[in-house]
Amino acid sequence: MFKSVFRAVCTAILTGLIITAPPAVTQAQTEPNLTITHPRLDAPVILSRTDLTALPQTEYVTTTIWTEGPQRFSGVSLHDLMSHLKIEAELLEFKAINDYSITVPVSEIGQDNPMIAYARNDEPMSLREKGPFWLVYNYDADPAFRTETVYSRSIWQLDRITAR
Repeated sequence: MFKSVFRAVCTAILTGLIITAPPAVTQAQTEPNLTITHPRLDAPVILSRTDLTALPQTEYVTTTIWTEGPQRFSGVSLHDLMSHLKIEAELLEFKAINDYSITVPVSEIGQDNPMIAYARNDEPMSLREKGPFWLVYNYDADPAFRTETVYSRSIWQLDRITAR
């Protein structure tokens, strides 16, 4: 008798949990964001992929040491993004979802390089594909972009930028 009552109570509890549990939110259901902070900003700026597509666009086809064959990257040049946000800084710290971080002196940022890419080969990048955002240089455009320093700055799974 005790076993049957225990089973009935457990079944009722589990049924209640299943019925009342909120639906799982998957990565596909939420748009990734890029958070940008600076001491002069009142609050962090949070930009979605859609927000980034509304800014002036940069695109280039280049090869990387992490992918096979030429890849078409689409995004926003870092220069244009900082200009749009009216952020002046000496250093930019970039952090990935896994907390990997790199620092880039603003003096080494060009008009078109690097870019914050949000698409590769015309498709949004998943985490598995080094997305949602990837700091990419046009590696084929200049030998200066094929150095250990530049490769180490090519941070993927980017989700935070702090201006200093």
